[in-house]
Amino acid sequence: MKAYATNRNRHAIILAGGDGTRLSEVTRRITGDATPKQFCPLTGDTSLLEQTRLRVSITVDENRILTVLNRAHERHYRDLLSEIPPENLVIQPANRGTAPAILFALMRLSAVARDAYVALFPSDHFVSDDREFMRHVDLAFDALESRPEMTALLGITPHAVESGYGWIERGELVAHTPLFRVRQFWEKPDTELAAELLRAGCMLNSFVIVARVSTLIGLIRVAMPALCASFSKIRDLLGTARESSDLEKLYERIPTTSLSNEVLERYPINLSVLPVRGVEWSDLGEPQRVMAVLSRLGIDPSWEAV
Repeated sequence: MKAYATNRNRHAIILAGGDGTRLSEVTRRITGDATPKQFCPLTGDTSLLEQTRLRVSITVDENRILTVLNRAHERHYRDLLSEIPPENLVIQPANRGTAPAILFALMRLSAVARDAYVALFPSDHFVSDDREFMRHVDLAFDALESRPEMTALLGITPHAVESGYGWIERGELVAHTPLFRVRQFWEKPDTELAAELLRAGCMLNSFVIVARVSTLIGLIRVAMPALCASFSKIRDLLGTARESSDLEKLYERIPTTSLSNEVLERYPINLSVLPVRGVEWSDLGEPQRVMAVLSRLGIDPSWEAV
């Protein structure tokens, strides 16, 4: 599958710095090691990260895709990403959650393309139809061209009660766009509440986010001024020989924080959701979700008996 994207104002950030501890037993069966799930071939012959990069490249040119990694995982990604230009790899000294990872990548991107638009992708998702999923990402990009103050989340249309995911309750339609304003987040509701949310037409939160680079940085600055101030101090060093040592000191000081919890849920400023239909989706964060996807694909993994 070759990339066909031509819009030079669109970039992507793939988040691949997590430790994947909840799936360590499964990945150990597959690889003989507690390999972080994004580097593991859970649902096919290639790793989840490779599948994600291939999916994203449908819409975003491969040269404009940044991948956020954790230095402690180098032995897992060294060969996997050997052909990726070093400037497209955002290497964190440690895993400090999604907020620092995203801000670090945004800072790197803003130095060369501050007025660009960017889509954020976790690297541990199953998507049944890559092209149809990325068509929705294109719709979000297109909508934000006319509403650059907005941030768009992709919301997955659920087919059953799901208590292990975050849910999004949508509000009114944003005029002249396919976007709906976010009314409220519901994080891992119990079964009874999840059933109510399903009946009310709420969506699952995919954590795929589309926004203008400057808009997303501004949103993080409002919610987490101290974190932004810390990164601003080393902004001029990003991409230089001094980046590594100063970044190491910064990561020793900052706490582990979540973009969803600390930013999106607390400060839903101009936050919208784009409903995704016609695509089966799963966050492969739990062993039972992995097995459900394999069953759907008709795959009987040999490692299951290990």
